[in-house]
Amino acid sequence: MYTDICVPRHVAIVMDGNGRWAKRRFMPRLTGHSQGVKALRRCVKACLERGVAVLTVFAFSSENWQRPEDEVTGLMGLLTSALGREVSELGREGVQLHFVGERRGLSERMCAGLEAAEQETAHNSRLVLNICFNYGGRWDIAQAAARLAAQGEPITEASLNAAMALAHVPDPDLLIRTGGEMRISNFLLWQLAYSEMFFSPVLWPDFDEAALDEAFAAYGARERRFGKTSAQIQQSAPPAKMPV
Repeated sequence: MYTDICVPRHVAIVMDGNGRWAKRRFMPRLTGHSQGVKALRRCVKACLERGVAVLTVFAFSSENWQRPEDEVTGLMGLLTSALGREVSELGREGVQLHFVGERRGLSERMCAGLEAAEQETAHNSRLVLNICFNYGGRWDIAQAAARLAAQGEPITEASLNAAMALAHVPDPDLLIRTGGEMRISNFLLWQLAYSEMFFSPVLWPDFDEAALDEAFAAYGARERRFGKTSAQIQQSAPPAKMPV
């Protein structure tokens, strides 16, 4: 069904624009975040249909604690309710959940909910869904280095890579940021070294299958060289099949 688009193996998304979506409609910011949960559900379904292997989303950054207290409290409530409502359905769809980020400082109830969701879906393999929660790219690199130092291991590119919070999946092929902003905002600083980037003007609650396919089409038009020249890439490409 989707053979006419180039599907990345691993897609990472900065889900931006919930607050602006709500403001334009004279609604509370939390309403925008609630609609953002629905957009994530829609995106997961679209990725399943298109054969994406890994989806990593930026749900709550380590800097987001600085937002107004009522918004942070509302976001915590949204996550708690989403865990209770969505995990079983995601499990039936073959989604394996990982919550990536610093858990110290979170409530015992929330930590227990995150662990239960991971355990319930651990056997699934159709799509790995990484939800980056209380996450920051600098924190990720620092915690990896600290872990290696505590174990007395040498800090090399390979050892750091193995100690990163997303060591269980390959690096993202494509980063999508919605909402029109053109920055990565401390997201996956290590892992995005060779990712293609696509910045969509669509606010996250409005991000749909068509917007996702637009990002995939742009990705498919890119030449990924990983430091090589175009000529080298073309020489290493498999020969085109002759028509039968």
